This record gives sequence, C-alpha cells and structure tokens, in this order.
Amino acid sequence: MDTPPVNLLTWLLAFSPIAVVLVLMVGFRWGGKKAGPVGWIVALLVAWLVFGAGPEVLLFSQLRGILLTLYVLYIIWMALVLYRVVDEAGAITVIGQGIAQLTADRTMQLLLLAWAFSAFLQGVAGFGVPIAVVSPLLIGLGFAPVVAVAAVSICHSWSVSLCVIASSFQALIATTGIPGELLAPWSAFLLGVACFGCGIAAAWTLGRWPSLRRGWPALLVMGTTMAGVQAVLAVSGLWNLAGFAAGLAGLAVGALVARLPRYQQVETASGQHDPEMASDSPSAQPEQEHPPISLGLALAPYLVLIIVVAAAELWPWLHHTLNEVTLQVQFPEVQTSHGWTTPAGTGRTISIFGHAGALLLYVSLAFFIVYQLTGHYAPGVGRRIVQKTVRSAVPSSIGIAAMVGFAVAMANSGMTYVLAEGLGKAAGPLYPFVAPFIGLLGAFMTGSNTNSNVVFAPLQQQAAILLGMNVFVILAAQTTGGSLGSMLAPAKLIVGSSTAGLAGQEGKVLKKTLWPGLIITGVVGVLALIAVWLTG
Repeated sequence: MDTPPVNLLTWLLAFSPIAVVLVLMVGFRWGGKKAGPVGWIVALLVAWLVFGAGPEVLLFSQLRGILLTLYVLYIIWMALVLYRVVDEAGAITVIGQGIAQLTADRTMQLLLLAWAFSAFLQGVAGFGVPIAVVSPLLIGLGFAPVVAVAAVSICHSWSVSLCVIASSFQALIATTGIPGELLAPWSAFLLGVACFGCGIAAAWTLGRWPSLRRGWPALLVMGTTMAGVQAVLAVSGLWNLAGFAAGLAGLAVGALVARLPRYQQVETASGQHDPEMASDSPSAQPEQEHPPISLGLALAPYLVLIIVVAAAELWPWLHHTLNEVTLQVQFPEVQTSHGWTTPAGTGRTISIFGHAGALLLYVSLAFFIVYQLTGHYAPGVGRRIVQKTVRSAVPSSIGIAAMVGFAVAMANSGMTYVLAEGLGKAAGPLYPFVAPFIGLLGAFMTGSNTNSNVVFAPLQQQAAILLGMNVFVILAAQTTGGSLGSMLAPAKLIVGSSTAGLAGQEGKVLKKTLWPGLIITGVVGVLALIAVWLTG
C-alpha cells in the first residue's frame, strides 16, 4: 500500500485538526460541542486538499464515523438514563452518605470511587461507563464537578487495555499476530506502573501535596494489589479477566484500608473547593416527597449492573443470545489520490441487545419499576427523567459525533499514519520513549484504545523490527499509551461532563487531565526505553 509523503509540512498539516481542538478546548475553554465541529471541518479540508481524499473516501469515512458514533452514544444516553433513574429516587445522596460513613477522609473517598470502583466498572462495562457513573457519585459526596470528572477520567484509564474481556489486548494480538502469552508480561508491567501513576495523579488533582501525604498508605496498598492481580492474571493467560478482577481486589482492599485511624478523621486540606469549579455543580437533589431510600436499595442498581454485565460477557449462552441481532454495514475499499487505501470491511458492529448501552437500559427499566413500586418517586418522574436526559445528552452527542467524524477522516486519508510515522522517524534510537505517545495519540483521536491498537500496532511492530528493538516492549508501550489516552480523549470527557452538569465545559476537565496524562505516558516511555536497552 502506498503511503502519503512524510515530512515536516505534511506532519504539521496532519496534526492541525488536533491542534485546533486542543487550543480551543484548553486555551479558549470551548466545549466539545463547539470545538469538535471546528476540528472536524479542518480535518475534512486537510484530508481533501493535502492528502488527496476525494468525495468517495470522505463519504465512506463519515459513514463509518456514524456507526462508531451510534456505538458510543448508545452507552452515553443509557448511562444518563440510569443516572437519572437513580438520582430521582434520592439514591445518589444516600450512596454518598454511605461512603462518607465508611471513611470521612476526602482523599480516601476519591481513591475508593475514582480509582478502584471505576477500574472495576471499566473492567466489566468499558467505554465511558465509569466516567458517566462514578463522577455523579463523587459530586454527591461534595466533590467539585471538574475534580470529580478529571479524577475518574485519570483513574479509570490504566485498566482500559485489559477491560471488557480485554478487547484492546485482543486487538493487539489480532493485528500483530503475536501470541498474548508473549505480549502479556511487558504489558502487565507497564500497565502496573500506569496504575500507580493514575492514583497519584488523582490525589494530586484533589489536593496536591496534602492529599498525597494523606493518601500514600492507600496508594501503596491498593496500587500494589490492583497492579499485582492484573499482572498475575495477564501472565497466566487470563487477560480477559485481569481488569475486572484487579478493580474488584482494589475495592476490597481499599475498604479495609479505609478503616485505618488516619482515614477515620475529617480531611481539612483538599483542593476540591475551588470556587470556580464548585459553581458548576449539578442541580441539587429535589425536596423529597417520598420516603428516604435505604443504602442497600440505593446501591442495588449498580450491584445489579455489575452482575448483568458480567453475566452478559462471561455466560456463553447469554452472551450469544444477546449478541445475535447486530447492526452491521459492509464498506467497499477506497483509495486516496496518493495511494493510501482503506480496505473493504464492516464498520463498527453494534449489538442491539448485547451492547453495554442495552445492558444499562435493562437495569434502568428494572429499577424505575422497583423505585416506583416502593414509593420512592415523586409525581411526574418519567417526564423529568426524559427531559433531564435529553438536555444533558444532546450537546454531548453533537461533540462526540464531530470528534469521531474527524478521527475517522484522518485515519482513512492517511493523516493518522503520517503523524505516527513522523514521530517514529524523528525519534530514531529514542523510539521506545515515543511509542506510548503514539498509542496515546490514537486513543485521543478515537476515544478507544482498541482503535489505537488496530491503527498503530502494526506500524509499531514494523518500526521495532526495522530498528532492531524488542518488539514485545514496544507493543506493550503502544497499548499502555493507548490506555492512558482515554483520560485525554474528548469523546470520553464529554461522557463524564454530561452527567456532571459540565456539558460544554469539557475544556476545563481536559486542562486538569492533560499534564497527568502526558507525564505518566512519559514515565512509561522512559521505562520502555530502559527495557529496550537492557533486553537488546
């Protein structure tokens, strides 16, 4: 397959849509609803005028983008429905009070929910669900919305590669042809380092040094547990359960650590009381016109969600039955005037009844009935749930559609390839340091580590072979960087912002997650560089 020319000019032009989005969201604090369409237009123009993507290439790229957008929005809309169903019953407030009774320490509360619980949810549900579900729980505890969304965005990312039956890792295996047993050890090591980095970054985001000083025992114990469980399962060949089990183990150990005397005191120094951020809190809980809900009934939707998702993934008969009906479109091969070819194939397959969004809907409907029958809803609840869901979801949907559209246009025109190839050529012997940033770039653009591995893993494999470097280390760096890219991906930040009352303010969250994402990825790059030097 012919490739577009790679030089400084083409690299800068390929990077221009991403630069536009970053400048608008971070510099000008635009939301994804406004910045996304601008980036999309820039991507289409550059793809057409510079990279030779004609009408056919652009048309089919956008049709592929529509399928991917529907896949993502299915989760977002249904996650918002579940949140509204639970919130209208007063459950969010009760859950917050329950966590507060387990530990009064703000840092410990953050680590329990944002680090361990979100990793567990990521392990069983995947794309965006932890951000959409956990952020409101933190806000219910009194955390500022920007801190809540940023912390969960940071903390869930380390577990992305081995979540949802390790779909991202399976993509790495499939695209490179290398057995998982050979890829798992280095991947588990670098992802374990990322686990510690994410926990530390979340504590820093909350209250800087005071939070780190208070949180170090929990960070050490929970981080060691989660990284260790993930590594043991991944190296043993059970990578499809590694993320799920690691998050569960972190929750269990975290609940024990929370009983330490240092975490039974009220933390006075925390960074979540920034007036600017606190002002964006979601609407307060309406006055209760119904009996207060018990903690068990408040937690029940999330516990049932865990059971439903786990059963849908791990029970073969149920998994097959739910996924029999799919939306699938076959696309033809298309080629740019420079010879860059997008092979024929299906776009993103959407399982109508087995998709994570469908599972969220099942739980939402079940507990809407339960809360209605138990008298925990005020009159007019159905109308309120629909109105609040639509009001939150529509702006987010516009932003996500635009972000996905420009990402697919870049991939199908060869712009994405130029970005990765240019980074590789510029790095030379320092390529292992750059490798995780290439993975991060793919996830930033598409919101998916799986997509990042599909697009970039073959390129990284070939680069490692040509440079005579350890292929297993380079590919581990690729999937780890792609995992960490989840904390920066606008498509995912929009998810959390929707349920946190921050629609249109995703730039504030990206500003909080940008430096942690780059620093942790840099640490992974340094370790990959050392590993390549040591292994020859």
